[in-house]
Amino acid sequence: MGTEGARTDRLSILLEQFDKATDMARARLAGLGDEEYLWEPAPGCWSIRPRGEAVTPRAFGPGAWVLDLGDPDIPAGEYAEVARQAAGGMSVEKIAEDWSVSVARVEEVLAHTGEPEPDDTPLTTIAWRLGHLHYAFAGGWEWAFGERRRDPKLMVDFTPSAAVALERFWEAVDRWRAAVGGVTEEQLDTIGFSRYPYGSDADEPFVGVIAGANLEFIHHMAEIALLRDLWRVRRTPSGR
Repeated sequence: MGTEGARTDRLSILLEQFDKATDMARARLAGLGDEEYLWEPAPGCWSIRPRGEAVTPRAFGPGAWVLDLGDPDIPAGEYAEVARQAAGGMSVEKIAEDWSVSVARVEEVLAHTGEPEPDDTPLTTIAWRLGHLHYAFAGGWEWAFGERRRDPKLMVDFTPSAAVALERFWEAVDRWRAAVGGVTEEQLDTIGFSRYPYGSDADEPFVGVIAGANLEFIHHMAEIALLRDLWRVRRTPSGR
């Protein structure tokens, strides 16, 4: 494939990566039905649920359905990220605030040596993963390009309908993509261009926020693709 005339600036590379990922995701999500969307392949899954049936202490959402969320902690898979934050000059107090944990918990993570124990976190459904991405992209747009006032956790009306969820999800993703496509070089380097209230976005140059959004999208879509494969072969040992 020829590369003559291809742009290789930072934004173009990130946009091309995101566009390819969304193309693959749209194809992989085609035909998603309600039963598969809400399928819980193991006991103790996190999902979306009617408000009165939430099984987690911090389940959230503005409407009749909420997204499961447990007590705050720093998962083992994020220990390296916490170490990078501290090495980059972020205070222990700020890290604790971003992760909604105690200073003592951050200090425990920073003092950890050797390989972390595997995370003991619940398996999440396709509905949960899509909902998680949806409010992240909706909130990402609000706090970088919008009014910077709405709580991301109250911006998405979670629904048991796969078709409705996908329609709303792609609207949020497309709006994010259109806005990011117009970002200037100066804005890419601006620390605090995104004021997203959860995590460290407000302390990073916006180019890092865009790269992080790409990573979040890609890894959750890969998980969703695997869940779709498991759904397809769930009834026969051979998968045929």
